[in-house]
Amino acid sequence: MEKVGFEETGGALPPPPPLLPPHGRPERLTEPPKRVAMSRTGTGRSGRRINLVANHFKVFVNVPDAVFFQYSVLIKSEDNQEVEGKGIGRKVMDKLYQTYSSELAGKNFAYDGEKALYTVGSLPQKKFEFTVVLEEAAVKRSGSPDLTGMETDRKRTKGSFRSKTFNVEISFAARIPMKPIALALKGLEAENTGDALRVIDIILRQQAAKRGCLLVRQSFFHDDIRNFVSVGGGVTACRGFHSSFRTTQGGLSLNMDVSSTMILTPGPVLDFLLTNQNLRDPRQIDWGKARKMLKNLRVKARHNNMEFKIIGISEKACNQQYFPLKMRSGDGSTEGTVEITVYDYFKNRNIELANSAYLPCLDVGKLKRPNYLPLELCSLISLQRYTKALSSMQRASLVEKSRQKPQDRIRTVTDAVKNYRYDDDPMLKACGISIEKQLTAFEGRVLNAPTLKVGNSEDCVPRNGRWNFNQKRLLSPIQIKRWAIVNFSARCDISYLSQELIRCGRSKGIHIDNPHSLIEEDSQWRRAGPVVRVEKLFEQVKTKLPGPPEFLLCILPERKNCDIYGPWKKKNLHEMGIFTQCLSPTKINDQYLTNVLLKINSKLGGMNSLLEVERIPTLPRLKETPTMILGMDVSHGSPGQSDVPSIAAVVGSRSWPLISRYRASVRTQSPKVEMIDSLFKLLPNGEDDGIIRELLVEFYKSSQGRKPEQIIIFRDGVSESQFPQVLNIELEQIVKAVEHLGYTRIPKITLIVAQKNHHTKLFQSNDPNNVPPGTVVDTQIVHPRNYDFYMCAHNGAIGTSRPAHYHVLLDEIGFSADELQNLVHSLSYVYQRSTTAISIVAPICYAHLAAAQMGQFIKFDDSSSDSSSSHGITSAGPVPVAQLPRLHEKVRSSMFFC
Repeated sequence: MEKVGFEETGGALPPPPPLLPPHGRPERLTEPPKRVAMSRTGTGRSGRRINLVANHFKVFVNVPDAVFFQYSVLIKSEDNQEVEGKGIGRKVMDKLYQTYSSELAGKNFAYDGEKALYTVGSLPQKKFEFTVVLEEAAVKRSGSPDLTGMETDRKRTKGSFRSKTFNVEISFAARIPMKPIALALKGLEAENTGDALRVIDIILRQQAAKRGCLLVRQSFFHDDIRNFVSVGGGVTACRGFHSSFRTTQGGLSLNMDVSSTMILTPGPVLDFLLTNQNLRDPRQIDWGKARKMLKNLRVKARHNNMEFKIIGISEKACNQQYFPLKMRSGDGSTEGTVEITVYDYFKNRNIELANSAYLPCLDVGKLKRPNYLPLELCSLISLQRYTKALSSMQRASLVEKSRQKPQDRIRTVTDAVKNYRYDDDPMLKACGISIEKQLTAFEGRVLNAPTLKVGNSEDCVPRNGRWNFNQKRLLSPIQIKRWAIVNFSARCDISYLSQELIRCGRSKGIHIDNPHSLIEEDSQWRRAGPVVRVEKLFEQVKTKLPGPPEFLLCILPERKNCDIYGPWKKKNLHEMGIFTQCLSPTKINDQYLTNVLLKINSKLGGMNSLLEVERIPTLPRLKETPTMILGMDVSHGSPGQSDVPSIAAVVGSRSWPLISRYRASVRTQSPKVEMIDSLFKLLPNGEDDGIIRELLVEFYKSSQGRKPEQIIIFRDGVSESQFPQVLNIELEQIVKAVEHLGYTRIPKITLIVAQKNHHTKLFQSNDPNNVPPGTVVDTQIVHPRNYDFYMCAHNGAIGTSRPAHYHVLLDEIGFSADELQNLVHSLSYVYQRSTTAISIVAPICYAHLAAAQMGQFIKFDDSSSDSSSSHGITSAGPVPVAQLPRLHEKVRSSMFFC
């Protein structure tokens, strides 16, 4: 095939390439019809059989013809203001049922906490209007300026509820039959399957809400100290359960799993602030940070047992913060006001304040009507979610403390299903739903690990998902001649480190000359900002080296979240075109150095190992037909960072027929947008500046002038509700990018979505250990019609393994189930950074790494732990998304992300 169509042509569009072989798809003459996810084409047979169970509990539906009726709910206060908030909504609807059960013909309903309720069968009328009076103080109130609860007037601020009386309108909205669930279980297409499942999920959520649980999507959490585990910084992990109904080949099932959410540690506010800021003395509290942390949190006052919401912190200390106090005569009339401090007010009422005199007060009033409470009288109430990003220490603590061995997890979820007595729920009974109390049993298969090729043409056969390079050499080791070490850390002996790295490298086949220079950061710059520190150190690099180095080893002062990392990577990869590896070693030994060398070798163009089937191409359907593999991922800002741009990354394979070498292309896009919008991007001059063109050009240049006739796409991070968008928006952009390069026939495409964040766990039936690496399941617990399978490729040494859930949305290449599963399994063994099989295919991991690393180029200053930043949506409106700087041409085609 001629080498046309993919060379960079200085801005001009490339000429059309020749036609692809006859099996390619014809050029489109009209807009394609909307794509839908494909149906299962068969099941796999390879591998040894293994008996498994999963945390799915079989559900029996004895009334498949039952019909749910959906009604719209509108709750208004007496002043005709619409009431919002799930807490008050549920209280109103619970009271409504108690009061008007006979008008509703005694029918139970499931209420979603907002604007919808559901019944089994219809209510007597299509529209109702009810008046509901709450007997308890369940409405928001504002009191006198001090809001102590000692003296309250009868005034209510605008927007708060003026009474305990509510008007509720209920009107018919839709019918949702159960029948689609029965059809789905037979593998038949039904439009409303998701609607019916959603209703019975709402029934479970209502049950949990009535038990006083915190609800987070499809998980619920009890206020029980036995479920609380501190992770530091005033943050507690609360353990609860995820529960959802799913249609599977084996019928309808309840997926029950252990779940965790982060809450603020309940208890005295002062204790929380000291823990959160890691202090012992209240006088050292940073009140600016405290104000941001406490805003909108709910507290209970010790002296009157009332709950309030914090809107701020007083500017002055408790013994200096005055407010006007109304003086009343014996008959209750007002005689005037006096100015009094908050401290004196409580002291006069014999409420002892031991520590509050010199501390500010909590403001629990309104914007223009402050109401102050002494800090030490207030405690954070329980089950308040913490939505900011966890620190690296908190994350490590969470992982360590939330681990459960397989048998412990089985026991926990089985007990939960028994204890919650779902079968007794009147709504579930009405539609004939009962739930089995045992885990679902079925048969899986264990695929054989692929053989790897390492140095000296040796075979390396992984055992239990692992291998090593002890007494082995890397397959294709590089040589490093001109390099240097730069040191930002005062505690690292870089001379010893360099000699050990050279020694270890030689044992693995990497020849590393002595470093040209060992450059220590000047101590006078250690307190400067990260960008200044990087620039000053680079000035030393330029003066001490005769020319640009091939490679720089950088020693950082912190292991995680070091603020030097982003500016350092940007300087090297964007401006200078220098490969760099960052370290923060705590213990230097052979294993640590080997892991570092694996990354260095990959970045500089070497290859650590290959699948044997790559060395002697035998991969079915890939060995003769040029095939490009794409991994696609979008990384979003941390929780609480709603205005940080999302980073879209796509990696594409290069040097066909290899499937172990990749190049990355990365772009920013609007915050929290999951669909990648820069796959195909036309510039005003008619050129395509999108991601896919970049990767197609790279494939062509590195594959002896061959163009991909097949494209296999692995997409990460999308939910099932977004599958149509992937098929009809992202895939269409990829096709447009290919057409724009002059194709007359489009490559055959196989599109697979990989999910990690799901709640299905696999267990061995008669073995307390995790399932073995290579376990695959494509029967019983999978979708009744769609093409999906679970695979646990990695070795779960700690806790309970989570399999990857792969959904095949499109397969024009025509893989058999065994071929596709073996390809996916093999792609879990080509990850160049480690000597273990990984839990999800390497192209997706590489895309995630590329997004994370280049995202550091535009890392936002969040040092104040404020959730906002200077980018994104501001009070003045949206601002343009910051664009990522492009990589230097010297490193652009490399695996810089390793």
